[in-house]
Amino acid sequence: MNAMTGASGQQETRDVVVIGAGPGGLASAMLMRAAGARVTLLEREDRVGGRTASFTQDGFTFDYGPTFYLYPEVLQEVFQACGRDLFEEVELKRLDPMYRLQFDDGNTFDATPDVERLKAEAAKIDPDDARNVPAYLQEQIDKFAAFKPILQRPFLGPRDLARMDMVKAFPLFRPWLTVDQDLRRFFKHPDLRLAFSFQSKYLGMSPFKCPSLFTIVAHVEYGFGVFHPIGGCNAIPRAMARVASEMGVDIRLSAPAEEIEFEGRKARAVRVNGEVLKADAVIVNGDFASTIPKLIPNAKRRRWTDAKVDSKKYSCSTFMLYLGIEGRLDDVSHHTIHLSDDYLKNIQEIDEGRAPEDPTIYVQNASVTDPTLAPEGHSTLYVLVPTGNLSGPEDWEALGPVYREKILDRLSKLTGHDIRPRIRTERMITPADWQTQMGIFRGATFNLAHNLGQMLHWRPRNRFEDVDGVYLTGGGTHPGSGLPTIFESARIASRLAAEDLGLDADALPDQLPTQPKFKEAAE
Repeated sequence: MNAMTGASGQQETRDVVVIGAGPGGLASAMLMRAAGARVTLLEREDRVGGRTASFTQDGFTFDYGPTFYLYPEVLQEVFQACGRDLFEEVELKRLDPMYRLQFDDGNTFDATPDVERLKAEAAKIDPDDARNVPAYLQEQIDKFAAFKPILQRPFLGPRDLARMDMVKAFPLFRPWLTVDQDLRRFFKHPDLRLAFSFQSKYLGMSPFKCPSLFTIVAHVEYGFGVFHPIGGCNAIPRAMARVASEMGVDIRLSAPAEEIEFEGRKARAVRVNGEVLKADAVIVNGDFASTIPKLIPNAKRRRWTDAKVDSKKYSCSTFMLYLGIEGRLDDVSHHTIHLSDDYLKNIQEIDEGRAPEDPTIYVQNASVTDPTLAPEGHSTLYVLVPTGNLSGPEDWEALGPVYREKILDRLSKLTGHDIRPRIRTERMITPADWQTQMGIFRGATFNLAHNLGQMLHWRPRNRFEDVDGVYLTGGGTHPGSGLPTIFESARIASRLAAEDLGLDADALPDQLPTQPKFKEAAE
């Protein structure tokens, strides 16, 4: 571990406080420790993971939020910087098929990274469109290669838009098109466009509004794989916390940060449980819109005032059912997305802050892959319904039980199983619960929306622009939501902090792995 040499010639250790033990906070804590800092990680809950936490109830284990993992190469570099191997710390099982899509018109689509099988799946829906699958895949590979250097560097002001990587990549991004409009160049059939664009939901956005840049989200699945961590996605933050602790990071649970203390513009300490922790730098991983106003007085924030935070656009929310089921459901895929018959109406209702009448439903039946999540002979069902966030008119206290019945009816119809009599344990989370229980602003589970005016330097910056010595990681900063990009934000924030503190920034990962060639990506 490197340290900084003070004027007296003695070694001077830098103190870094990380607020929030979500994936970005854990990665930042690991990297700052690898760079030579003394690191304290504060988490308000009694568990690590943030939205990637889990809970166990009556012998069944459920992830609260993410249920699969994409692009492990990014996190592998974080582990390698700490002298560890992700694949030795977490058992990751690659899924093929990655998931099944079910359309109300009767079409099904098993997403697979095998190109010939993928073409065959597309041909079941539209043979003419199926011929365009290889060209579509190749374009996404090229687009991702152009976006890679942009993904891995900070955007700290308008000048960053003029850098050569942006100039070269701009024509490929087609920012004047939405994801759906871009896909019309390849696929005429609406079911196939949805098959390659519903991934915009990972960002909490609609393919009819999401910038065309985000067609690369599907490529991350097809090019690098969809993985299930054995034990659930929370196995990843648990492993990160274990490694961080072994490296010497002081992890404090049930320790909510109360305020960042300043000398002028410079962050100097963090108050927690009545204690004041000295800090040469503070890395904030909490939900941006709910955390920053609590930690930093409004008077100190010139760009991101309370009024500005309130005025921004936020992602959709989700209605959740976590069901412990008696018996196995071996005819239900590990991941299944049941797409609404009127997807446009579904999206419009979500944009209006409503609970859709005919909702799209995502179901994870992980017990077909992972027997550790449920008692023998039983199954865990994770049910997610995209809904409007709390900017809309819904009264979720009244609507929640009614909506539960609607979703269970639809779930039983779509799976072909009468679910209700088989439920042995259950938990429901509404958009209001995401706000009150998890501290998520407006229940917007995917954070700030990813429209063009809220990306790159228009998003809160990794070196927070309103004060000095505060850095941001997580879905509310650049590059955005989703586990791989959140880990990327941790790499960016940690490198900036290490450079500013005079620590060993060269110990931190810099470049992403080499982009796979077409055949490699398809295998």
